[in-house]
Amino acid sequence: MKQNFKYLLFLPIIVIMLDQLTKFLVISFMQPNQSIQIIPKIFHLTYVSNTGTFFGLIQGANAFFIWFILIILGLLLFFYDQFDNRESLVFALIIGAAIGNLIDRIVHGHVIDFLDFRIWPVFNVADAVVSLCVIILIVYLFKKR
Repeated sequence: MKQNFKYLLFLPIIVIMLDQLTKFLVISFMQPNQSIQIIPKIFHLTYVSNTGTFFGLIQGANAFFIWFILIILGLLLFFYDQFDNRESLVFALIIGAAIGNLIDRIVHGHVIDFLDFRIWPVFNVADAVVSLCVIILIVYLFKKR
């Protein structure tokens, strides 16, 4: 087992807490489909429900995505010892983000999205973490070769 394993446990917890806190605030202070302009024509907070996947694709497949996320989490944990320290760091963040959206799917029946840059589909903190981590992982693996 990796020596830094106990430290990596904090990363998913931080991502889950940040993701769920921001979603709690959106649910508490906004109505569904409400949009608040923050930077005109650039950034809004827009409260939407998403039963699909990233970019709102494959709507209405919430049960499928619950199982899919559980399988992916299981695989990441099963193969954890095969990742180097940098990969483990990235996957720890992805695990936290996946759990954040999994909580939404189980509790609400959909994912709560609210970050709206108007040129991109509305997303949330967990989505941003996964997207950033995938980019980092692709660059890292490309350079590693």
